Amino acid sequence: MVYLAEFIGTAILTLLGCGVVAGVTLAKSKANAAGWIVVTFGWGMAVAMAVYVVGATSGAHINPAVTLGLASIGDFGWAQVPGYIAAQVAGGFTGAVLVYLAYFAHWKITDDPDGKLGVFGTAPGVRNPIANLATEIIGTAMLLLGILGIGANEGSVSVENGAQLTDFFSNGIAPLLTGLLVFAIGLSLGGPTGYAINPARDLGPRIAHALLPIPGKGGSDWGYSWIPIVGPVIGGVIGAWIWYLTGFGA
Repeated sequence: MVYLAEFIGTAILTLLGCGVVAGVTLAKSKANAAGWIVVTFGWGMAVAMAVYVVGATSGAHINPAVTLGLASIGDFGWAQVPGYIAAQVAGGFTGAVLVYLAYFAHWKITDDPDGKLGVFGTAPGVRNPIANLATEIIGTAMLLLGILGIGANEGSVSVENGAQLTDFFSNGIAPLLTGLLVFAIGLSLGGPTGYAINPARDLGPRIAHALLPIPGKGGSDWGYSWIPIVGPVIGGVIGAWIWYLTGFGA
C-alpha cells in the first residue's frame, strides 16, 4: 500500500505541477504567459495536495531525494528505498502523461519545442553544469531542512479551552506548509534551473516527453538530465545531515 501511495502522490504532484507549466506555456491556454509566480505557486500547491492525499499512508516522500535523505540519517528503512523510488518515478511518468492528455489540443498549435520540453523537464537559464548542479544541491538541502523542521514543530501548539490543537496543525497545516516551502524555494532559488529538487519529478516526465507523440517536440535534452537527478540526491542527503548533526529536532 505504501508503494501505491507513493505512486499516486507523485502522479498528483506532476499532474498539477507539470499542468501549471503547460497552462502558462502552451498556446491558447487561458493561463498562457501568466508568469513565474503562477508556476511556483502551482508547484507548491501540487506538493501540498499530494501530501494531503497520501501522507497518512506512506509519509508522502514523493521524491527520491527525500527518501534517500531520510534513510541516510536512519529515519527511514533502507529496505523500502528501492520500492519508494520506483513508485515515485512511475508516478512522475503517469502524471506527465495525464498532462499531455489534458492539454492534447494545445501541443500542435504551440511552435516552441523548448517550451514543450519545459512542461515535462527542467532546463537551466544559463547552461553551466557546475553552477546548475550547485543550484539543485542548495535548493534540495533547503527542502529537506524545511520538511524536517515542519515535522519537528508538529504538536508544538498550546492548549486552548482545554482542547489540544495538535492534530489540527499537524494533520491540517503541515502539508500546506510543505507546499509553501516549495513555493518559497521556487521564488528564491528556482530561477537558475527551474528547481527540479526532485529526481522523480524530472526523470519520469522527461521519459514521458521522449515517448509521447508530441507534435514538433524536439529532443528531450538527456545531456542535462543527470543534473536534476544527482543534484537533488546530494542536496537531500546534505540537508538531512545538517538537521541531524545540529540536533535541531532533538
